[in-house]
Amino acid sequence: MSSPTTQRVLRYRWPLAVAVVVLAALPAVLRYLVFWPLDQWQIDVEVYREAGVSILNGRPVYAAMTEPPQLLAFTYPPFAAIVAIPLAFLPFGVVGWLWTALQVLATTATVWYAGYRLIHRTGAWMPLALAALTAPMLWLHPVGDGIRFGQVNAFIVLLCLMDLREPRPGVLSRVPRGVLVGLAMAVKLTPGVFVVHFLVTRRWKEAATAVGTAVGVTVGSWVLLPQASFAFWGGALQDPARLGPNAGTANQSIRGFLLRLGPEGLPGTALWLVLVAAVGGFGFWLARRRYLEGDSIGEVAVVGLMACLLSPVAWIHHYHWLVVGIFALLGADPLRERFRLWAALFVTVFFTLRLPWWGIDWLAHRDWPELPARILQNADVAGGLAALYLLWWVGRGVVAPPGRGETRPAEGGVSPRTDEVARGSR
Repeated sequence: MSSPTTQRVLRYRWPLAVAVVVLAALPAVLRYLVFWPLDQWQIDVEVYREAGVSILNGRPVYAAMTEPPQLLAFTYPPFAAIVAIPLAFLPFGVVGWLWTALQVLATTATVWYAGYRLIHRTGAWMPLALAALTAPMLWLHPVGDGIRFGQVNAFIVLLCLMDLREPRPGVLSRVPRGVLVGLAMAVKLTPGVFVVHFLVTRRWKEAATAVGTAVGVTVGSWVLLPQASFAFWGGALQDPARLGPNAGTANQSIRGFLLRLGPEGLPGTALWLVLVAAVGGFGFWLARRRYLEGDSIGEVAVVGLMACLLSPVAWIHHYHWLVVGIFALLGADPLRERFRLWAALFVTVFFTLRLPWWGIDWLAHRDWPELPARILQNADVAGGLAALYLLWWVGRGVVAPPGRGETRPAEGGVSPRTDEVARGSR
């Protein structure tokens, strides 16, 4: 029988859970919304809002810039500008705070959906377990940068996760698979990597649905905004300089790494393509394996990392996919499978440390050796590759359950009974 104190805690478990999440978000909120310089305040959500303002005022969407000193242009497809119209009706100060609250809520929802195998084991303590697991996710460098800039990645990750997760969230059970990925693609191009995954796994219907949704929404946007659509698809899309300095530290893709350290010109491009083929081949093979094993969380995590590593430009906040990756590493019972717990802790701590900026600080000291600084400067690329490896490592002995297309023999000497338990725990 539970104690009176336990009963009181359980009675107020949802308010307590909300309080834990709010307190966990407080450091980032105070830093980036209260004490941050106003000329750098929520600069990306300002870009979204200005796109909505452009539509309402009839000015060119892709020619408009935010106020000095940032002077940032809108870089997303026209559909994203249409989605941003509601932001134009609110004062910018309100938008910044509202957007931050929605990002925290979306990250919490991602933890709920990605960590359901673990959270649902806690019974009546589920709200507090959700809050306790969400708190460290809000301290991850990519998540913090999303709050810093007012970014859209938290919503992109949530859309794709809800589309692929098994079991499907009840509210979405009647929405055809691929629709949410298609909508995410219409807002931002990088989720198109999931279409490649659908094709690799021979899910032709999902691939067609995702592409059809994205094309339908894009055509509808073209009808509503013909000039903006011509401007984006005919020019802005081909101008990578609109995204910012591709060789800057914040670009933590393989290409960003090579632009900083690799050979220039044609040799650099050739090396990038070779690395993309190698990492992409392994990544899509691993994502397919996770799909066949019935591990939809691991599947989404691997494909999300592909979006970061293979894209020409992947800013640090694009690595919001690691929220899904950490719960793919944890699995259903990390206390029984301690190697999962240590793998998830490593990735969590690694991406909390903000190592690329340590490298920049090191480089400012000209008398210090350069090599350690360069390693730190490119740490998130290495961390993304390490997370990809760990997602393979934690599931290396699992075989595909019957009915998912093919059965793989167990690897690494795992007994059939051990593998049966492992499958049951998912």
